Amino acid sequence: MKPTWHDFAQAAPELAAFGAQRFKTDPAYLATVRSNGLPRIHPVTPILAEGHLFLFMEPTSPKGHDLQRGSGYTLHCTVANNNGGDGEFCVTGHGVLTQDTALRELAAHWGYPPKDHYVLFELSVEQAFSTIYPGGGQPVRKNWNSSHIQPTE
Repeated sequence: MKPTWHDFAQAAPELAAFGAQRFKTDPAYLATVRSNGLPRIHPVTPILAEGHLFLFMEPTSPKGHDLQRGSGYTLHCTVANNNGGDGEFCVTGHGVLTQDTALRELAAHWGYPPKDHYVLFELSVEQAFSTIYPGGGQPVRKNWNSSHIQPTE
């Protein structure tokens, strides 16, 4: 099992809290890799629920097909302005399509009511980074990599 949001939050609580706040403000941008190797990017609404990072999407979504094919992903928060706004946050990992009814209910409870035909992906968190620009000065960056933890089973 690849590391979950819970694993990330246990290993880097301050960075995970910052990321959770940034993902709650606006849509984020999901990047995947097409079968021809070119990037694909779409706005999405990530859902953080009890240690999981989820995305609902249409079953015909090209980005969903990318994830099912094994493409990694990057999820990046919206940045408010040219000065970096409230900062940047990004996670990278892989997505797994889940049919688990309990996880679907959990995601819907903490996120938004999905259409009945939407599919649900759980996203692993294998890398994370943030950048803030205190007082418009030099950027302050924090990085985390899952190679430093043992994922939960």
